[in-house]
Amino acid sequence: MQNYVGNLSEFQLGVDGKMTARITCPDKAIPAPGQYLLAHAPEDTDAPLATVLYPTEKSPSSSRSYGSFIAAPPIPSTWQLGTTLHLRGPLCKGFRLPSSIRNLALVSLSDTPTRLLPLLAHADNTALFLSINNQPLTINHLQLAPSLEINPLSELPAALQWADFLALDLPLERLPDLPKLLGLPQDRYLPCSAQALILTPMPCGGLADCGVCAVTTGKRYQLACKDGPVFDLKDIFTS
Repeated sequence: MQNYVGNLSEFQLGVDGKMTARITCPDKAIPAPGQYLLAHAPEDTDAPLATVLYPTEKSPSSSRSYGSFIAAPPIPSTWQLGTTLHLRGPLCKGFRLPSSIRNLALVSLSDTPTRLLPLLAHADNTALFLSINNQPLTINHLQLAPSLEINPLSELPAALQWADFLALDLPLERLPDLPKLLGLPQDRYLPCSAQALILTPMPCGGLADCGVCAVTTGKRYQLACKDGPVFDLKDIFTS
């Protein structure tokens, strides 16, 4: 874990119409899919806590050691073009996909699928499952891979028989509903490998063990800020 200085160099609209931001920073500061950075704008005196930033796209390096990435929403409304950011990270575990995947299912249970988009290049065939308040989320399909299938969450149980790997963007409060949503039997057997990015407040960023981001895995608690934020579902489902 290191500290870096970057800046906000561009605003963009993501595929879901939400605001994203290009963060220019040293290459070593750019998080892998599922990892996060803590970003603090010193000039923003009304924000005592750092903002958690997840990547949705990495850009080629503009020099030997400097590059940029697109940060997924939400982006603080007080940030402006040129805002200097103090960055800490990259932090903790991201997605750990096999080197070769034929069929990949991406599942977004949050209000944006953008944190999953860096995984599109990891499989030959990819399907995206999402909704907001039980209604399909409208996204700009033209900005994504032409072959990407977009499906409602109701079709997710059938996808478990097709997918080699399942990657989820999962708010912590929706975790109890997940077995039913996946259509799992009582023993919670998963026919494919699966990992979930658990979304929960992480105010201390692993420094204080405050417990706000505690996730139950098996018979013990783990902290999303330091043991995650990406967890294997088999560990979460183990009783």
